[in-house]
Amino acid sequence: MSNKTTIPGCDKELSRIIMGTMIIGLNNYDVSAALLDSAMALGINAFDIANVYGGGDSERAVGKWMEERGNRGDVFIVTKGAHPNKDRNRVTPYDITSDLMDSLARLRTGYIDAYLLHRDDLSKPVDPIMDVLHDHCAAGRIGAFGGSNWTSGRIAEGNAYAVSRGQKAMTVSSPNYGLCDQVDDPWGPGCVTISGSDGAAEREFYIREKIPVMAYSSLGRGMLSGRVSRDNYTGLLDGAALIAYAHEVNFAKLDRASELAEEKGVSVPQIALAYILNQPFNVFPIVGAASGKELGEAVAAADIVLTAQELAWLDTGARQR
Repeated sequence: MSNKTTIPGCDKELSRIIMGTMIIGLNNYDVSAALLDSAMALGINAFDIANVYGGGDSERAVGKWMEERGNRGDVFIVTKGAHPNKDRNRVTPYDITSDLMDSLARLRTGYIDAYLLHRDDLSKPVDPIMDVLHDHCAAGRIGAFGGSNWTSGRIAEGNAYAVSRGQKAMTVSSPNYGLCDQVDDPWGPGCVTISGSDGAAEREFYIREKIPVMAYSSLGRGMLSGRVSRDNYTGLLDGAALIAYAHEVNFAKLDRASELAEEKGVSVPQIALAYILNQPFNVFPIVGAASGKELGEAVAAADIVLTAQELAWLDTGARQR
C-alpha cells in the first residue's frame, strides 16, 4: 500500500497513518518535538490536532516545531474547531471563525490543510455553517474541510446545499472507526461512530460518495494496544475508553486479534490497523503513539494484507478463516 496519497480538496500528499497529538504540548516540548521528528522520519507527515487539546498547547507546540524545523510545506495539518464548552454549543459561523483564527495563530501558519468541525449541533441549520467554511476555503485559510462526529446524513445535507450554491463541499470526515465497537459515547452525547454492524449504512455512504475517513480512536483508545487484557484493563485504560470500549464484545475481538497476530508474527495493534486499512473505503487511521517504535509498527501495518474472511472473522467471529 502506498504510504502517501491525497484527499479531495487538497493537493498536498498525506500519509496513510495520521499521528494523534493529544500528548503533544509545550510542557513536554522536547519530548513532543522528538516524537514529531520520529514521525516525519518514518514518513508520517499528517498530524491530527484540535483547538481544545491541551487548552491550545498541542497546536502551539506543533506550530513551534514547524517553525523551528522550517518544514510547514511538508507537514499535513488536520485541526478541529467549534467544540462545545461548559456553557453552550459552539457550531456557529462566529465560533468557527474565532477558533480557526486562533488555530492559525497557534500553529504559526496561514492555512490549515484539512479543517474539521469537532462536533455538530443539529439544532442549527447547516446552510450558514457551509457558507462560512466555503468562505474560509475561498480565502485560502483552509484546504479540505469536513466534520468530526458528523453523521453521513448531515454531511449529505450540507453538501447538497453547497452544490446548489456552487460552493465548496465537505470532502473529509472524522468519525470513530476501528475493529472495536464504540458501545457508548466516550465524551458524552454527540460522538459519532461508523464501527460495527450498526455502522454499516454509514460506511456504505463513504464507499458510495468516496469521502475519505480520518478514523479517531482507531485502536479503541488502547483496547487494542497489545498491552490490555481482561485482568489489567482498569489500570491501563482512561475513563473514555472504559466507558466506550471496555466491553465484552471488544474483549472477544481482542482475543481474535491476538490469535491472528500470533499466527502472522505481528502485533495486536498492527492487526487492528490492518483491519482498518484493508476496508473498501478510503480510511486514514489516527494513531496516538507515545514512541518512535509504536509509530514504526503503525507504518508497517500498512503492508499487512487481510482477506475478506479474516476481516469478517475479526469483526464477528462468525466465519471460519
